[in-house]
Amino acid sequence: MSAIALCAVSAGVFAQTPNGYLRDSSGAVVRAQNYGTCVRTGYWAPSMAIAECDPDLAPKPAAKPKPEAVKPKPKPEAAKPKPGAKPEAAKPKPKPAPVIEKVTLQADALFDFDKAVVKPDARKRLDGLVARMKGVNLEVVIAVGHTDRIGSDAYNQKLSVRRAEAVKAYLVSKGVAANRIYTEGKGKRQPVKNCTGGVSKALIACLEPNRRVEVEVVGTRAGVAKPEAKPEAKPEAKPGAKPEAKPAARR
Repeated sequence: MSAIALCAVSAGVFAQTPNGYLRDSSGAVVRAQNYGTCVRTGYWAPSMAIAECDPDLAPKPAAKPKPEAVKPKPKPEAAKPKPGAKPEAAKPKPKPAPVIEKVTLQADALFDFDKAVVKPDARKRLDGLVARMKGVNLEVVIAVGHTDRIGSDAYNQKLSVRRAEAVKAYLVSKGVAANRIYTEGKGKRQPVKNCTGGVSKALIACLEPNRRVEVEVVGTRAGVAKPEAKPEAKPEAKPGAKPEAKPAARR
């Protein structure tokens, strides 16, 4: 099953630059939601490896010197009010600051055997995703194509890229900016279902979940923080008041 995920990170704009890893506007490395791996760009080389993503390839950082202890500065004395001065009026409470809302959405986009054409059912799911993207400050869309195990590695790699590009073209036709969509093909290396047997109609039908494109949408949506609810105060008992007598149970 493929996942079309929508999640929010820091506001800004993603861009594919000559960098080994895809980064967001704050400089953080983008990770694929389903696998947690860093998204590499086409410029990636072992010399660009960083410890956060490829610790075995990245150079080890030099030991940092211990910082010197800083003595705390004495606190300044509060200014005393002048005699006869009027107290300042209470300042109005500031409006609640906007917060970033994080949302995750999932859907499926499957393909027929040896095809890279978006099927009608997949189009409906992608249409639903585009509709739910309204009000979202879009940063990047990551489309990753996959295939089943039938065929050579080289052929399936090219087919997975074609499927990702087909999804990109459909999203662009629905108004999504082309320069915000990043495509990648994984070939047959990441199946979600394993089926045994030789090539047959039954095997092709069994392997359908592997013929997919996983789409992850990253963006931000502003909301307003809700004020904390105050606990209700219990009524105080009046001095000298007697507790109400309960009626005796009838026998």
